[in-house]
Amino acid sequence: MAHESTGAIYAAAGANLAIAAAKFAGGFLTGSTAMLAEGVHSVVDTLNQMLLLVGLKRAEKPADTRHPFGYGREIYFYAFVVALMIFLGGGLFAIYEGVERLWHPEPDRDAHLFGYTIPGLWVNIAILGFSVAAEGYSWTVAMRQFWAEKGRHSALHAIRRSKDPSLFTILAEDTAALIGLLIALAGVVLAHVLEMPALDGAASIGIGLVLVGMALFLMIETHGLLIGEAADPALVEAIREIVRGEPGVIHLNEVLTQHLGPSDILVNLSLDMADDLTAGAVEATVTRLDRALKAREPDVKRVFIEIQGKPEEARAAAA
Repeated sequence: MAHESTGAIYAAAGANLAIAAAKFAGGFLTGSTAMLAEGVHSVVDTLNQMLLLVGLKRAEKPADTRHPFGYGREIYFYAFVVALMIFLGGGLFAIYEGVERLWHPEPDRDAHLFGYTIPGLWVNIAILGFSVAAEGYSWTVAMRQFWAEKGRHSALHAIRRSKDPSLFTILAEDTAALIGLLIALAGVVLAHVLEMPALDGAASIGIGLVLVGMALFLMIETHGLLIGEAADPALVEAIREIVRGEPGVIHLNEVLTQHLGPSDILVNLSLDMADDLTAGAVEATVTRLDRALKAREPDVKRVFIEIQGKPEEARAAAA
């Protein structure tokens, strides 16, 4: 999944660099606050994609004595930082600029290039149209890869169960960007047609609210991954079935799983085994379980098995 995520990130970063330059040019030439807010949004998105690439790279570092379980959670940390930057650098800035424009509304200026005068409205529409096309391409790349991963689940459910924040963060960013572009386009056109420059500021506030909402959603999703989430329930149930298939296991006391990274699952088992088993038989059982669990799910990288008696609650229930 890391390879697919990286492809989506590069596509998004390339699109956002071109879009940011175009938006800033349009904003400075015409004085549109919504365009400037969208330019800042694109810069923030580009920085975010660079951060995700850093996170993916650092997550690949091998385990060492200081971090014996590896660095897989690096991507979770950087994804959370990205959500925070969308909230602060994109959302709050756009709202601030929009409020300023509402208090001090000014009509868009015409652009003067190489001795020609171009109406500000058409400059902004052309730039926004280019931005929609570029952002749409980036969104299509991310959506195609996300769709392949989500399977039969709904999009929201797939995001909730996904352990790879790099892909759904890019998809969320691109979706917010497209919505923001449509808001900016509506604000620019309505401000000109209705001769109400304040609508440009209102569009900037609308863009900011979209970004804040998307950032809060990403914060909630990445927070759970950062502090540690269990493996998919279907995998946990498969683990239970494999363990119960071992003849020497009397009772499965507990299954604890945790994602140490998008493709790194830790499995801890507590088993009550037959008292008449020799040490060699117990060792053979543990070895078979380790191999079976890793064969069932390649993302299971570490399996720890504890042999202990059945808990009193289980004994009482059996009686």
